[in-house]
Amino acid sequence: MVTIKDVARVADVSPSTVSRVVRGEGKVGKKCRAKVQKVIDEMGYRPNTNARALVSRRSELVGIVTPALHKPFFGSIAFGAEKAARKKSFQVMMRNSHNDPEHEIDAINSFREHGCENVILHSKSGSVESLKELAEKIPGLVFINRFIPELASRCVWLDNVSGGRMTADYLYSKGHRDIAIVSLRLNDDQEERIQGVSQFFQSKGIPIPQSNIIERDSAKEIFTNIEEYCIYAVKELYKREAKFTAIVAYNDEMAVCLMNALFNFGKRVPEDVSVIGFDDLDIAHKCRPALTTIRYPIIEMSEYATSLSLQMTLEKENIVQRTHLFMPTLVERQSVKEINI
Repeated sequence: MVTIKDVARVADVSPSTVSRVVRGEGKVGKKCRAKVQKVIDEMGYRPNTNARALVSRRSELVGIVTPALHKPFFGSIAFGAEKAARKKSFQVMMRNSHNDPEHEIDAINSFREHGCENVILHSKSGSVESLKELAEKIPGLVFINRFIPELASRCVWLDNVSGGRMTADYLYSKGHRDIAIVSLRLNDDQEERIQGVSQFFQSKGIPIPQSNIIERDSAKEIFTNIEEYCIYAVKELYKREAKFTAIVAYNDEMAVCLMNALFNFGKRVPEDVSVIGFDDLDIAHKCRPALTTIRYPIIEMSEYATSLSLQMTLEKENIVQRTHLFMPTLVERQSVKEINI
């Protein structure tokens, strides 16, 4: 097995210099760093993370906690985190919380037992007080997709209200004045998106009737899956005799399921009803018609959150207390039709 001393001997540098190159921190000249890295690559040296953990009393691990890693959105969080961690030669551990605060704590405690000081947490169910307590104990704890004013410098989140306004502005520009909204009461995200949509149309003197808004506390409590919920939502809109030319969906998965439900009701998208989603997951450009949506830069946000976490533990003296807000963008495809006013 190649050791750090072997690399140092071949590169003609000290073991501490090799260590700094491996960790990606400390002062090492560009030429020296390049030479050492070349030797590392040629010799196939791999750091002994267990040994380093014993010496430093911390492991080179990043813990990822999300509600459901099998979902594309949360899988994207894991993907972005792993990408950023790899740049610093850190490994990742992942756990599901199932939106249960107790599961979140169990997952984080299991990470800490391994000496993990870097945790990326997607928590919508944990109380502010419990999360503040965690932040005091874990140096590299960063929250993604949630804003907590008292912990603003640890939060990486999206402006969902702006995303809602962006959705409404786009539909309005395409001539749509009668809008339906299909969502779920799962967390603050959908409330903020609905708020943005409603605010925009209200500013145009076009309030959205309550009968045009379908949202249930949890689709899983009533329906087997999201497909059943979307069939119910479309059926309910027509049962209420709601007037609409476009449907705003909570996310892309729901948007695609709504398009299928509309097809079952003999409606064509976008010829009869336009549909717009939120997230811009892979499914958005793979379905037909391809889905117009609001892009949620979740991979970039996860990379950023992980880099921030590592900076908080590796470069403590260089930390700048600031907020970390990301903005959504519109991705136009084929699911929204321009209509004559």
